[in-house]
Amino acid sequence: MTTIKIEMDGAVGIVSLAKPPHNLIDDAMIADLLAAYRGVVADGARAILLNSDMRHFSAGAEMSSFTDGKTAIQHNADQFLEFLDVLENAPVPTLAAVHGAALGGGLELALTCDMIVAADTAYFGQVENIVGLIPLLGGTQRLVQRAGVVRAKEIALIGRRHAAEAFERWGIINHVVPETELQAAAMSFARQLAAGPTKVLHGIKQQANLAANGGVRSADLEQINLNNMIWQTGDRERGFASFFSTGPATAEFKGD
Repeated sequence: MTTIKIEMDGAVGIVSLAKPPHNLIDDAMIADLLAAYRGVVADGARAILLNSDMRHFSAGAEMSSFTDGKTAIQHNADQFLEFLDVLENAPVPTLAAVHGAALGGGLELALTCDMIVAADTAYFGQVENIVGLIPLLGGTQRLVQRAGVVRAKEIALIGRRHAAEAFERWGIINHVVPETELQAAAMSFARQLAAGPTKVLHGIKQQANLAANGGVRSADLEQINLNNMIWQTGDRERGFASFFSTGPATAEFKGD
């Protein structure tokens, strides 16, 4: 991979955007990102931290890749849905740590994550309309999920850049921290997620994603199947054993 770096920190798979100068997104970068997610999961990651090695998280799309109008991710339904499935439905919790700009496609990458932590100097925007495009990677509908249709329309129609504090206030991102504390805060969250009962957390992700995409009824229809799956996990047994012996806070989960 030439645009992504990966490393393991214990059970945290760290996936770093690393395409100079500003992590501009093209098909090659998307392919590298999918391979990175699959790779760290295969290597035993129980949480994924998505961050950036560059000045910005991602300043958006690589416009030069649009010259023929045929970039695969924009025009191929199978590849677009694969992108969303791998990033959004990863079997482990995902967290984005955002500094600098997360604009256009960069914001859309962050929105695929379960949680977003941002530096107080970060800024966000769905700015595609200024070059005559719509958000191409599902950003508009995910802003609707997080902030409601009125706010999502404002963000995408006006195309302004917004401070991290505004996105936190609107419920689009989870936390804003001082820039100097971003990596420590993000790793703290990632390690906590990685230490959790991984299959249980995956079940929670499935419930939340089903409800967000298809409504509460959609999640209810899958509830019993998820209940039955969770009951068979080793971590459920460990959690119960800990609860009845030394207390729930003492369980050491293994991810199985």
